[in-house]
Amino acid sequence: MRRFLDWRGHQWIGLLARLYLGGVFLFACWHKIVHPDSFAVDVATYQILPLPLVNLFAITLPWVELGAGLMLVLGFRARSGALLTSGMMVMFIVALIIALAKGLDMSCGCFASQGSEEDPISYRTVLRDLCWLALSVYILFLDRRPIGLDALLERRSA
Repeated sequence: MRRFLDWRGHQWIGLLARLYLGGVFLFACWHKIVHPDSFAVDVATYQILPLPLVNLFAITLPWVELGAGLMLVLGFRARSGALLTSGMMVMFIVALIIALAKGLDMSCGCFASQGSEEDPISYRTVLRDLCWLALSVYILFLDRRPIGLDALLERRSA
């Protein structure tokens, strides 16, 4: 088991996973930061949060996505970024399952506020998010020496 955990290939697989997943989160946060009002409507449509918390959530979440995405892409505290993305993915998956169980016909609100006919929630959305959660968990547990800014800073200080 130790040999598997220390395999150097995890650095390269982790790098690809971090760049992809970080890119997804950076892409996802952009519209939400630029149009928090539209994202707030998407959040409210899930009917999970109390209305007084919707705006706070809609303003805060995209900045957390931005931070986590940058951490992954830059390799700066990448495992912390993966912990953030893992937590967000679990939250998104739960929200999607609740909305689907309620029979809501709506947009996922993942990348832009669109009509339900353009970006509808479905079990395929849940499957996609489960794949992204798996990448996050891979980075968190197996990318122990990530290639990136942390490795560069560690070499400079040695």
